[in-house]
Amino acid sequence: MNILIALVLVSLPATSAPLAPQPSDDCASPTRRQTGQPEAKCYAFQHDGRQRTFRVYMPANKQSPLPLLVALHGGGGTGVQMEHMTQRGFNRIADRDGVVIVYPDGVGKGWNDGRSDLRSEAVREQVDDIGFLRALPQAIAALHPVDLKRVYATGMSNGGLMSHRLGCDAADIYAAVAPVTANLSAQLAPRCKPSQPVSVAIINGTDDPLMPWDGGFIKVLWTRRGEVLSTPRTLARWMELNGCNKAQTDAQPLDAVDDETTLIKHRARCDAGTEVLLYEVRGGGHTWPGGEPYLGRRLIGVVSRELDANETIWQFFSRHRLP
Repeated sequence: MNILIALVLVSLPATSAPLAPQPSDDCASPTRRQTGQPEAKCYAFQHDGRQRTFRVYMPANKQSPLPLLVALHGGGGTGVQMEHMTQRGFNRIADRDGVVIVYPDGVGKGWNDGRSDLRSEAVREQVDDIGFLRALPQAIAALHPVDLKRVYATGMSNGGLMSHRLGCDAADIYAAVAPVTANLSAQLAPRCKPSQPVSVAIINGTDDPLMPWDGGFIKVLWTRRGEVLSTPRTLARWMELNGCNKAQTDAQPLDAVDDETTLIKHRARCDAGTEVLLYEVRGGGHTWPGGEPYLGRRLIGVVSRELDANETIWQFFSRHRLP
């Protein structure tokens, strides 16, 4: 019996690291609204009994090892749509500065971001997205050496909420997170206890018609999608978790572009050299600043041109690394 058990254990694959990613044809294709083909290539590996797909953009500058930036799509989206909405801006940054960019796909086009009161497939089936996103950097390292002290995550909407959750539950993997159009969920906020200080940059619009700046229920076409804190309370919670000093606020809003929005930056310096930032986009909607308007203005509000979210997020990330 002992010999049999030993043979079975030897035959089982190791679970401490993901299987090496393989090229795949299973990533979503561009939709009619998307101009041009995706530049990132599709890969997949098995995690928790599922094939998980993601697009990887490898820069022309392949000096080793490279930092890794994970960009998470919103609810109903895909990795290819995230690449398109950001207008491939992260790819250009990757070519310039040497970064690996990853656009993962959520199960059922969504992420299990810590809200339990959703009908999405990812929440209904309790998909282990934390486990998947914790394993992803090691998997990418099988394609190209990755600086595991410089791994970052950003995302929009559902992807932004998932970025908040990574800050709470994977601070030992992700050196910094940058949620866009996303507040901390009311369910996640009280249980959020990062294992170490983690830098956070939030980019939210005050006129977001889906994600309420003042807190309350997220609403999409009259359907409630979970309750969130207000943006000011989200900022305060992250400052509390990171042991920050009082946030400094820009004296004057930035209004360089005539687009009905202005920008105010709030910044706090925190423990272990971390920082917590809020980019308050006054008049901004449920959109990626400087990005592609994926739906009409009546549904999602104004796309601000006062900042380029891609550049702003990367400059923030580039200041931070794990201890």
